[in-house]
Amino acid sequence: MSDIHSLPIGVLPTHNHYGLRNTQALAGVSHVWQDFFARALAEQLGEDAGTLSKKTPAPVDASVEPREGSDLLSQIVTQRQCDVQDTEIAPPEPLFLPIAEFELDLLPPAAVPFPPDEIVAQQRQQNFESGWVRPLVLTAGQPLPEPGPAPQPQPLHLPIAEFELDLLPPAAEPFPPQELVEQQKQLDYDCQWARPLILNNLRLAA
Repeated sequence: MSDIHSLPIGVLPTHNHYGLRNTQALAGVSHVWQDFFARALAEQLGEDAGTLSKKTPAPVDASVEPREGSDLLSQIVTQRQCDVQDTEIAPPEPLFLPIAEFELDLLPPAAVPFPPDEIVAQQRQQNFESGWVRPLVLTAGQPLPEPGPAPQPQPLHLPIAEFELDLLPPAAEPFPPQELVEQQKQLDYDCQWARPLILNNLRLAA
């Protein structure tokens, strides 16, 4: 069981009452501190206790020092008389900007491609300037460098179709037997009937 008992209002027992003990302890501590502050103040002021009251305040410059809060009060009054308007701060709204990746009509028009003959002419001009004009201009008036060794011939490692059969063109599909018979009939007709007849007509006409 706890030693703290709930007591009715107005009753101050002296046994097992921690509130009374705390009050007595705090009262004693307060007296001790009051005595300590009194002694410290007496030591600071000296023997004469009325020294603090006899001291005259130092002269105050009115242009620098505040005049006993009058400047602060005037500033407060001025601030209160200011026309203050409440500014409503709204959260930023989302921007619905068009996306050029999805709306292609917003993109700038594409450049007109060069015709093929103009591209060929530009490439020839670039090759002429890079391979002939530019080296001459950069080496103008300078001694020509000694030529270095020429590159050695190297064997060409070309794929050989006889050994790499996957490089050969695919083989033709054979004709079906019915189509071979029909082709043979047409060939026999051309060689045995149509060709001799046409040659005979050409001889007669000649």
